[in-house]
Amino acid sequence: MIPIVTPAEMVAIDAAAPEPVEVLIQRAGVALANVATQMMGGSYGRRVVVMSGKGNNGADGRAAATYLRRRGVRVEVWDATKPPKSLPSAHLVIDAAYGTGLQRPYTPPAPPPYLKQPAKPAPILAADIASGIDGLTGEVHGSPWQATHTLTFGALKPGLLLHPGTQYCGQVTLEQLGLDTSPAKAHLLTASTAASWLPVRPLDAHKWQTACWIVAGSTEMAGAAQLATAAALRGGSGYVRLSVPGHPNPTNTAIASASTASIAHSASTNGAIEAVSYPLSASGWWEQIQHQDLSRFKAMLVGPGLGRHPTTAEAIRELVSNAPLPLVLDGDGLTALGSGVVAILNRRNAPTIVTPHDGEYRGLTGNAPDPDRFAAARQLAFISGATVLLKGPCTVVAQPDGTAIATNNGDARLATAGTGDVLAGLICGLLSAGVPPMQAAALAAWLHGQTAQALPFAPMAASNLINALPRTWQATAANHQVNQSTQHASQSTQHHTP
Repeated sequence: MIPIVTPAEMVAIDAAAPEPVEVLIQRAGVALANVATQMMGGSYGRRVVVMSGKGNNGADGRAAATYLRRRGVRVEVWDATKPPKSLPSAHLVIDAAYGTGLQRPYTPPAPPPYLKQPAKPAPILAADIASGIDGLTGEVHGSPWQATHTLTFGALKPGLLLHPGTQYCGQVTLEQLGLDTSPAKAHLLTASTAASWLPVRPLDAHKWQTACWIVAGSTEMAGAAQLATAAALRGGSGYVRLSVPGHPNPTNTAIASASTASIAHSASTNGAIEAVSYPLSASGWWEQIQHQDLSRFKAMLVGPGLGRHPTTAEAIRELVSNAPLPLVLDGDGLTALGSGVVAILNRRNAPTIVTPHDGEYRGLTGNAPDPDRFAAARQLAFISGATVLLKGPCTVVAQPDGTAIATNNGDARLATAGTGDVLAGLICGLLSAGVPPMQAAALAAWLHGQTAQALPFAPMAASNLINALPRTWQATAANHQVNQSTQHASQSTQHHTP
């Protein structure tokens, strides 16, 4: 995984480095010069404009200018505090005006024309972060440039990942500069780590080893139960018990409510027909559940599409307070807890994962998430004792101890009805397959986003994710096998080298 640190944490990491700051600046300058050369397709005869501030960020830009000049590049360095009204044409601009700690508005002059195509602005390479983007929150201060590429140093910063800052940073690459980032408590999940977390079913597996129970759906929202159940099966559950309170045959609820044969066929082929029905009364259904042999189940999911009737909310609160199983709470399950989330979840002895979007977060805490979404997720995790998956363009998963994992590989098409039900079911499936809670939540978010990316670039329905998940799983597992083979070959070569 890739470390993520706040600007303040980065200052401490820099201060702890065994090398003096001048050495780090020279390393950053070389790295910037290398990326600039790659972006321009060469160096000799190229023209670069550097916008340089007074701090270390500006020093990085000036160091890059020195190395680029040695390679035959014509470089002009401008003081960010006294910029000209217009900048000369260039093949590339290096934005080294201000770093991650800027808190005031910054509005530079218009980017210079691109020498190859004067009607277009020149590409921009940002040093560490696009100047004017808050390194902690991603908030925009002023009217900054939109970078084509950002080379960040040491570790990722939250502002590179959080909306709207991520829109100003372009392609982001990391140059560690030899710094020790092991103190980082937040990380970005990568494909290789996601692959290593995929559960593997043992040769002697049977369905009850990975069983889960889903309580979801209603007459008005039958599809939520279908989507969540199908996703749990795709996520590793070998047996899914489905209960739709008030309906005697939950697995047929969505099909029975469909108005056309095509909708019924679509619902059935999404996989929920494999679930085993268990009827629950419309109210007081925790009494029925608690008398079952819950030890046979590895996880529960409660909430998607249950509705907000007071008797339903009361049954949800009773289940959450008493269920001895790892539990995923989503949708109406979160609404039922409301401001009582802390008192209720702190009574639990088993792991809990909550999956709020911004509106649900407000319902649980009384406030919208802080612009520092890592802090927002950590705060809810700390006070509730739960693993928190805070949904957004950058999804943040946080533990009560402050550790956090981010995923940012989805796209805006996931902001459509039913995709949250798929995510909740996928988390439950991974939990039932033995993946630890934090990893289950983060891995599910990563698979969810990766599946969306793999679909044709067209409007997407949540059910599209269900059918595409196996291909994402297979591609992810294959990536892990290739990485393992490469690593083994490398180790073997090193071992036999005289």
